Amino acid sequence: MNRKNGRYQLYMEAGLAVLLVITLALAGMRGLLSAHAESSESQTAAETSAGGTDTADDAGATGGTGSEDDAGEAGAEETIADGQYPIMGESTVTVQDMVDYFNASGEEYPSEELAAGGAESIETFCQMYYDEALAEGVRPEVAFAQTMKETGFLQYGGDASIEQFNFAGLGTTGGGVPGNSYPDVRTGIRAQIQHLKAYATADALNQECVDDRYEYVKKGAAPYVEWLGQQENPEGLGWATGDNYGYDIVNMIEDMVE
Repeated sequence: MNRKNGRYQLYMEAGLAVLLVITLALAGMRGLLSAHAESSESQTAAETSAGGTDTADDAGATGGTGSEDDAGEAGAEETIADGQYPIMGESTVTVQDMVDYFNASGEEYPSEELAAGGAESIETFCQMYYDEALAEGVRPEVAFAQTMKETGFLQYGGDASIEQFNFAGLGTTGGGVPGNSYPDVRTGIRAQIQHLKAYATADALNQECVDDRYEYVKKGAAPYVEWLGQQENPEGLGWATGDNYGYDIVNMIEDMVE
């Protein structure tokens, strides 16, 4: 009986040992499986996140750039549709176009007076306008047509005199105030063009400032020729107070290019 009990106890202990080994083995496998599952989930999540970021970046880059480009093109189309004439930009008008426009007016070029300032001929005068305008990114026909309007095709007769080399009434306020004077023709032209640029854009000047009224202009208040007239300017700002001032200049430009 004692021998049987001993044998039975031995079997029980052996069985428990085997059960313990199996339990530990199963636990180990479950841990490995769990770790593998967590690793796979983490990797999947990381890949999804990475993919989402790339997609978002691509959408942002493509969509954002495309939207801005489209907006820019739409803005340009609206400007053309509205008939507004930008002061800044490239031009197809040539020096000869300006010369021809002046000659077609029937007025005589004041060669004696302007030769004293370095522009003995209308060709030289127009070349100065062309060069100075291009130096600042202003359309030359805008400045030249404005001069023809302001001076009556260089015949003057207003508050300023031709000897001042002031071609656009800078500083004239009416009531006989003569306005600014400049040492020569080129400086007077440069001051006018710099003043136009001040109205057209906030971009800095490319050449040394000779316009002593430059700082008083609200930069970018009149990007279009039509807005140079205070009555037509959305902010009530502009070069002159006369009715349709900027529109008159645009009409002169149209005559020039025809």
